[in-house]
Amino acid sequence: MEDLFKERKEKLNVLKSLLPKKEPAKPPQANVPEGLYTKCPGCQGDILTQQLKSNWYVCPECGHHLRMTAWDRIQILVDPDSFREIRPKLRTKNALGFPGYTQKIYHLEKATGLNDAILTGIARVDGHRVVLGVMDCRFMMGSMGSVVGEKITRAVEYATRKGLPVIMFCTSGGARMQEGIISLMQMAKTSSAIARHSAAGLLYISYFTDPTTGGVTASFASLGDIVLAEPKALIGFAGPRVIEQTIRQKLPEGFQQAEFQQDHGFVDQVVERKDMRSTIALLLKLHTKEVR
Repeated sequence: MEDLFKERKEKLNVLKSLLPKKEPAKPPQANVPEGLYTKCPGCQGDILTQQLKSNWYVCPECGHHLRMTAWDRIQILVDPDSFREIRPKLRTKNALGFPGYTQKIYHLEKATGLNDAILTGIARVDGHRVVLGVMDCRFMMGSMGSVVGEKITRAVEYATRKGLPVIMFCTSGGARMQEGIISLMQMAKTSSAIARHSAAGLLYISYFTDPTTGGVTASFASLGDIVLAEPKALIGFAGPRVIEQTIRQKLPEGFQQAEFQQDHGFVDQVVERKDMRSTIALLLKLHTKEVR
């Protein structure tokens, strides 16, 4: 009898092994549309993207200033329908034949709708005519190549001829590796154009946003008559890790953030994004002679 039960049990186990296995029940998932929420890099909270846009891309919980596109910044800064782009058709050429560079530029143009990492143009801010440059870190991390340098130079030269102030919003990873010495030449070219603009007695406002590093920091970004910065923006030439390895010392807390730079005289004022337009409008009113 015991052998019979054992035989039946074995047959039952064989039959069970042949049956399809049931997958464990999965909890129901909410059907959340893609892009509905944006994660804040500061507090890691999820924010409604529409709420974020209406708050100038500043986290309503922790105040972290998220990065903006160039067009979004222009929209919240200038008077409605007043922006006219300068030299919109300038495009990068792969002068050094760097492998894959042409394809990368092509895909970035399609993805961002930009020809390169900066928009330059003429606009009005609270009625004041200005020449405006706004960098966009979506395009090769805002790196400065020949087109970025050329657009800045032409914009500043236009401002010098017309007697207009220049406002430059900077964000960059530095010089563009794929253009080698051509990229490094832009540091001298942009700086020379700004020197001529300054010699003409005209106002240049430089506005650091996150991040501004490398050759951009070491050239036109640091030459403003007035230097502003957004809260906690990373500002520097080399990164903190490189500096620590070079000097073999631990850097101070918050080193290279905008607030640290203000405390040490590198930045004149840290300005929250909600005050960006009003602060620039006031500076233009105090430092320009234009009669509106």
